[in-house]
Amino acid sequence: MDDEIRAAAFATVRHMVEVGGELTPDDLAAGFQFRGERIPLVNMRQGIFKPQRLQHLLSIRTVYPVAGRRVWYDDQREVHQQIYQGSEAVDYAFMGENPDAAQNRWLREAMEVRVPVIYFLGVSPRRYQAFVPTYVTAWDATTRKAQVAFGVPGEASLEYPATAGERRYALREVKQRLHQSSFRDAVISAYRGRCAITNLPEQRLLDAAHIVSDKDEKLGQPIVPNGIPLSKIHHAAFDAHLIGIDPDFKIHVARRLLLQNDGPMLELLKKLHGMMLHLPERTVDRPDQMRLAQRFDVFRGYE
Repeated sequence: MDDEIRAAAFATVRHMVEVGGELTPDDLAAGFQFRGERIPLVNMRQGIFKPQRLQHLLSIRTVYPVAGRRVWYDDQREVHQQIYQGSEAVDYAFMGENPDAAQNRWLREAMEVRVPVIYFLGVSPRRYQAFVPTYVTAWDATTRKAQVAFGVPGEASLEYPATAGERRYALREVKQRLHQSSFRDAVISAYRGRCAITNLPEQRLLDAAHIVSDKDEKLGQPIVPNGIPLSKIHHAAFDAHLIGIDPDFKIHVARRLLLQNDGPMLELLKKLHGMMLHLPERTVDRPDQMRLAQRFDVFRGYE
């Protein structure tokens, strides 16, 4: 029965991720159905959770902290530093000072029996990435910390990552997802959830477009001034150099599009030529003009 309930929880979480990507507290609080009974996925007041119906731990959760009135993404790099610096596994702190508290025992027992669990990792305020499966690989009463290793995201199998190579590969995948999610949420938050070109307010239709690719070690960092929130079609056009943005935030449409006549969607793109980008309120969040100049030179090279 334990395995069946756990499998139902994992299937529910994977479906939610496929449909919506990041999860909200409401998503987590909804729980899942098993044979007509609702079973919780988390305890929203605690980070370590085992439902009454399960013998072993089901989920762990890390909340993205918000300090005072600071803008959350100003401290973006610090929050996930431990994960970015890890090579095989990451630390997960005990609850409270007592290693023998029930929640901390659940962590130890999960390690001993190698049970797969769900890790709900905060990527921004009230936003989570879900990682399934995750395993507790170490438990230390002295430091009051456990260590957590990840299974390969997206794979259906629930196999314990037995080798260092498997753990390193899985953590690299986690870092990439974390990078993408935090960067996207920070950029979209800076623009109040709207497309910088069309002002479209539907966040699920928005991407965070890099101005300079993250392959560029010097200028490709995942910071807000290197990002622009764009609807998916405008993101695709920007990446294909069909749309360019100059250092003065003016939008340019490639000549080869301007010369075509092929339906209403193309006409909408052509109307963008000469328009100005919608900018965020904070000057510090605006697209970096040096990066825009570099990217605009590339756009000009395709014309």
